[in-house]
Amino acid sequence: MGYEKNIFINCPFDAEFIDNLLKPTLFIILKNGFNPRISLEFFDSGQSRILKITEIIKQCQYSIHDISKVKSRAINEFARMNMPFELGIDYGLRYSGKKTFETKQFLILEAEKYEYMPALSDISGFDTKAHKNETKELFKCLYSWFSETLKINKQDPPGKIIDEFMEFNSRLLDEKLDQLQDETLALDYIQHITIPEYIQEIKGQFNFKNEI
Repeated sequence: MGYEKNIFINCPFDAEFIDNLLKPTLFIILKNGFNPRISLEFFDSGQSRILKITEIIKQCQYSIHDISKVKSRAINEFARMNMPFELGIDYGLRYSGKKTFETKQFLILEAEKYEYMPALSDISGFDTKAHKNETKELFKCLYSWFSETLKINKQDPPGKIIDEFMEFNSRLLDEKLDQLQDETLALDYIQHITIPEYIQEIKGQFNFKNEI
């Protein structure tokens, strides 16, 4: 699947974010027939991380940049600067003068509307969407973006997509219980599933066989 169907995901990778926001994002991207691209899709100690990320961004017409961690929320906690940095790479490519990248489009997500302003005022005026760190709100944001920007018509409503997402995760656990015949092992698989494995599980749900 090529450039026009690839969506780069730029987001934090802490466990809470992965469960509540990243996994739902992967689900709706694949449900709508697009291909998620993310730095966690492969690991190579011999390759510079930023070069790997830049190459992935070049291969994606669309991107989702989550800058909800740009503000630290606890004493001695550092704000996450990787996400704004990668947004900058994507923005730079879009306006690099290379015709290939002129069609690039991206969604900027944050927790609360315009919370980024004190830290990242250079993007003032960008149309961001706020998910409030909640799965339900995220689905609403992504539903709107797919409709407005990617022109996907006749999507299931966000509430139905949430139900499908929850059913998928329940079914995945049941399948692992049946396969492994051990509840502890099945739960361990679900808890430690890698992002590439999770993507393949969703692809099986939608019979979506494209290669990353």
